[in-house]
Amino acid sequence: MNINITLFRIGFLKVGIIDILDIFLVAFILYKIYLIMHRTRAIQMFIGLVIIFIVSLLAQAFHMQAMTWIFEKLSTVWLIAFVILFQPELRRILIMMGKSRIIRLLTKEQTNLVVNEIVKGSVELSQRGYGGLIVLVRETGLKSIIETGVKIQSMVSSSLIVSIFNPRSPLHDGAIVINNDIIEAAKCILPLSRDPILEHRWGTRHRAAIGISEESDALVIVVSEETGTISVVDNGEMTRDLDSKSLAELLNKGLRHGGSRSDIA
Repeated sequence: MNINITLFRIGFLKVGIIDILDIFLVAFILYKIYLIMHRTRAIQMFIGLVIIFIVSLLAQAFHMQAMTWIFEKLSTVWLIAFVILFQPELRRILIMMGKSRIIRLLTKEQTNLVVNEIVKGSVELSQRGYGGLIVLVRETGLKSIIETGVKIQSMVSSSLIVSIFNPRSPLHDGAIVINNDIIEAAKCILPLSRDPILEHRWGTRHRAAIGISEESDALVIVVSEETGTISVVDNGEMTRDLDSKSLAELLNKGLRHGGSRSDIA
């Protein structure tokens, strides 16, 4: 079925709805790219590439075979050069796309499912009297922390969380690191907080949670082995005595809004 309904003719050209939509989308994309690159060094390179693109079109239109052959041979090289030259701008565009309302709506349900499993696992740890330390990655990379532990690379599930922190498990010491919906590693070693006051107030598990949150934007859940208390540490600040509802609210809010620190590897 041909849905490209002809609206009018220009000489031998037929212009339809799809053609107009195509032109509009291309213009909109170019306009957005221009806004992102405006007043940056990349705008000059972008204009230069646009000029080269226009010249290549003219060469094809006027059947300039030598010029057309050169542009065809260099097309792959230009694509690689484009990615290299505009890497910061392309990254900025992808970040903007990821923060759009449509993408957030699509990922909201997945975030809720992961949070539900984490909350369920944390509550069960509390009820069983198991200690737990769960690090949730946000913007800051935690590769160096993950490398200190044992790689798991498994989907988040409450049963797996409880199994890892079972005192009889060889992985129960240390923390697990969760990135999106994946448990990256277990038995990870976290830096302790350097605040001398906390040394007398909190145990090792709580000081480790505060320590990693001071050095990154990670969201950390601590389950006390002694009292069963569930706490969340964010940006060095601890919220204690959480039940399943308040824990889920804190995690959903923290994961959707992300951290306030810049991305560091």
